[in-house]
Amino acid sequence: MKAAILTVSDKGSRGQREDSGGPLLQQWLAERGVEIVCTGMVPDEIEQIAATLRQWADHDQPELILTTGGTGVSPRDLTPEATLQVLDRLLPGFGELMRAESLKITPMAILSRAVAGIRKQSLIINLPGSPKGAIENLAAIWAAVPHAVSKIRGDSADCDGIGRHQ
Repeated sequence: MKAAILTVSDKGSRGQREDSGGPLLQQWLAERGVEIVCTGMVPDEIEQIAATLRQWADHDQPELILTTGGTGVSPRDLTPEATLQVLDRLLPGFGELMRAESLKITPMAILSRAVAGIRKQSLIINLPGSPKGAIENLAAIWAAVPHAVSKIRGDSADCDGIGRHQ
């Protein structure tokens, strides 16, 4: 699987904060055999986030695009709005499961507005900006990610109801 990681951070994009979430996600994915083909950092600006997601999904075409940051309730947290602008189809189960699993760790999980969905043949998933939270959320949904990517890319094999092909 090929993946791209977009860090959304005003301070990071201005060089005022080092990105630790993006590299941690890269390491986590690499340990699972995922090749990172694009990385980037943009400020919390809807048009810049959306433009990067469009570019990657439409031209670079990684199977998986992860965003980290901008999913909370602060006025500058705009990643879900940007993501919704570019999605062809919404996959609400990813956000629902991430919030449900995160609630086992922190009551603040109810503040997450992360979304996921499909653009062209890319699965796009919003993750929290906290490196720890990003990994916890990705781990919570990972079992479904390869299957989703396979189906998005046109795999027509029947499933047996628990994520395995027949």
